[in-house]
Amino acid sequence: MATISLQFTSGINTSVQVGDTAYYCPTTSTAGFNTAGNQDIIELGVIIFCNFDTNTISITTLNDTVPVPPVDSFILFSKDNAVNMSSPLGYYSLIQFRNNSLEKGEIFATACETFGSSK
Repeated sequence: MATISLQFTSGINTSVQVGDTAYYCPTTSTAGFNTAGNQDIIELGVIIFCNFDTNTISITTLNDTVPVPPVDSFILFSKDNAVNMSSPLGYYSLIQFRNNSLEKGEIFATACETFGSSK
């Protein structure tokens, strides 16, 4: 197995964590926009390192034949269902909504799953 390091020019999704599986899809340029054509999504491997300060992730590939993603590829990730499928546990929860835009934002609805977990 080989290790691939990817550095992004923009930020990394804040949900990415070690143990997630990384994929990529080559893109084509159409009228100035990058669109995922009829390309297959290619699995890279498991993320073993993530640095949000330098926008870098390292991935252990499935085998040595997995190619390095071409420049401008669409990179995506998935979570392990065995770890990330449970609901929150505890006595209370703190929720914070943030609007990073300079424009006014409105929330029309929110929802929360709750259950008694301390019995």
